Amino acid sequence: MMRNHSYFVYLLTNVARTVLHTGITNDLVRRLEEQRQDAWGPKSSFAGKYNCFYLVYWERFQYVDQAIAREKEIKG
Repeated sequence: MMRNHSYFVYLLTNVARTVLHTGITNDLVRRLEEQRQDAWGPKSSFAGKYNCFYLVYWERFQYVDQAIAREKEIKG
């Protein structure tokens, strides 16, 4: 039996909307919570350092290679 997979490309910003962060995850809700905790806590990532935890956009893909290509396209 084939399982459907979900991979998400997402864009986050800070409250002032001066910084954008893009990433990939297979669990969008969990990743958003991690980003929020990092922004309010130890600042161990780019998103945390710049307080990016407001979701402004996301796309879902079935295959991880498609999500990676889209993230590269956005970053490019």
